[in-house]
Amino acid sequence: MINDEFKRLFATQFKSHPWHGVSPGDRAPDLVQSYIEIVPASPVKLELAKATGHLHVDRPQRFSSMCPMLYGFVPQTYCGETIADLCMKRTGLKKVTGDGDPLDICVLTERDIVHGDLFLSARPIGGLRMVDKGQADDKIVAVLENDIVYGGLQDISEVPAGLIERLQHYFLSYKRPPGTKTRKQVVEIREVYGRKDAQEVIRRSIVDYNNTFGTAEDRLEALRQLLVGSVIEELQARGLLVNPDGKAVSTKSSRRITGGASKRVANPNPRGR
Repeated sequence: MINDEFKRLFATQFKSHPWHGVSPGDRAPDLVQSYIEIVPASPVKLELAKATGHLHVDRPQRFSSMCPMLYGFVPQTYCGETIADLCMKRTGLKKVTGDGDPLDICVLTERDIVHGDLFLSARPIGGLRMVDKGQADDKIVAVLENDIVYGGLQDISEVPAGLIERLQHYFLSYKRPPGTKTRKQVVEIREVYGRKDAQEVIRRSIVDYNNTFGTAEDRLEALRQLLVGSVIEELQARGLLVNPDGKAVSTKSSRRITGGASKRVANPNPRGR
């Protein structure tokens, strides 16, 4: 009950970090909350600053290729060891690692959404198994929940082939613009997979996130302990924290009181996408 009340009060005081502070949803992986960074009409690549949680300009798009769908990520996901393992099993590649980012998602809708920095509910129907310089960088393909045109699609095989080809072209070309001298392909799309595989990728990315950053409960408890610890230290410094025998509580004792912070140390700024 104390943790629930602490969580409720904390949420009323601060805006949640789009990656760490928002749940992927109770119905994940069937239906996932998705944070949108880029819209198809945007000539500028926007990206979440992972350390602050604010959307910022990453770079202007130098060429005409733009993402044909809403593009963002699923909160509280991470492309780590289990995502890399799945990629190697499905492709036969060796020494693949996760890209260290939240799981990317592309969302189909017939409605024009004019800006990013928003959340929506999306239903995954497939994905692209992309490998970028030896790192697994899956792109989940989803439909906006209750979308009039695309909302009824159940699998990526039902999407018009031209739309998926356009999406593949964007990811294959946006890091290799016209005039690139090297013939070596930076990005590979090894497979287009369906709904069941997409759900498995999402499950694994949630496991990778919890293994890397801890569960929401772990992080809340660590924060609570840090706050309690700081209060104890302040009381000690003022000589206000004493044992029943009248002696000041030692630093060692105060550490036992707080129980210690979480053992996991989260990296707030893994490599950018």
